[in-house]
Amino acid sequence: MSATQQSVQEHIPLRHPRLPRWAPVLVGVASLALSGILSLALGWHVVPWVIVALLLYVLILPGWSRVVENPRAAKDRLMTSLVWASLGIALVPLVSLLYKVVAKGLPQIDGNFMTYSMRNIVGPGGGVYHAIIGTLLITLAATIVSVPIGLLTSIYLVEYGSRSRIASWIRFLVDVMTGIPSIVAGLFAYALFVLITGTEGIHLGFGGSIALSLLMVPIVVRSAEEMLKLVPGDLREASYALGVPKWLTIVRVVLPTALPGIVTGVTLAIARVIGETAPLLIIAGFTDSVNTNLFGNAPMETLPVFIYYSYTQPGVDASVGQNYAWGAALVLIVIVMVLNVGARLLGRLFSPKSGH
Repeated sequence: MSATQQSVQEHIPLRHPRLPRWAPVLVGVASLALSGILSLALGWHVVPWVIVALLLYVLILPGWSRVVENPRAAKDRLMTSLVWASLGIALVPLVSLLYKVVAKGLPQIDGNFMTYSMRNIVGPGGGVYHAIIGTLLITLAATIVSVPIGLLTSIYLVEYGSRSRIASWIRFLVDVMTGIPSIVAGLFAYALFVLITGTEGIHLGFGGSIALSLLMVPIVVRSAEEMLKLVPGDLREASYALGVPKWLTIVRVVLPTALPGIVTGVTLAIARVIGETAPLLIIAGFTDSVNTNLFGNAPMETLPVFIYYSYTQPGVDASVGQNYAWGAALVLIVIVMVLNVGARLLGRLFSPKSGH
């Protein structure tokens, strides 16, 4: 090694200077302050103020990093800033929606609202009990129909016919069904039961379940298929090596391993359809009374339909109807949240325990 190379090697620093840990916080506060000054001077509202603050943050922090650290660290901070900014932008409509629904709907939630229907109620005093019962029954029936069909289809696609022509056609049809408008599902269910019963203008809860199941099946198939693909092949081979037949391997090894993901996919499918309005307007109908008979030719109320009619046809007092709509929207969101939390708990409960 020459003397020049040895001198250069001796002067290569092992550690580069870094920005302090509080640098992002400082830049964020400074960006908000500068944007606030511009907002006051130009008369901006909150949205332009936040947008300008984000732009300043994305520009200042990587620039400071490039001066103090190095170009690679500056690029890293730039991409990190963009990711956090995208997360903040995505959270804005979600948080604002939740705040609006809670602020408008929470004052309506009381004992009467949750335990009374709208039967013979013209003004204040009614509730959404009949809509809650209808929503739970229709969604439960749709889940009972959709989950076995979707799960068995995904098992065939992964375990039996993964490369067959039939499997490719099934995947194509599932993709097509994913994009079907919900109102088309409602029209299909209506036409189906008109053909079966021969009754025009039929309304029944099970028809709404069939319409919702058409929307649920593709989601269940796709989510379960991806979860089954993630099960390591070594587990299957180990089971086959012990002489376990294929069907029992699927039941005792593959499904328990993929169960948390399957439960999550089913929950996402339920959350996808529980707020559908168009198909239920066509086949389930609208009523102000409690109806627990899914198979009777009688309308069955659901929360989405209740919200729709409360807002579009509020009755004598428009403010009362709109308040009912906000309250029902809050109840619907709470039901979806409970379903998600329950799915998480069930996934953890039934997931295979990892050994050490």
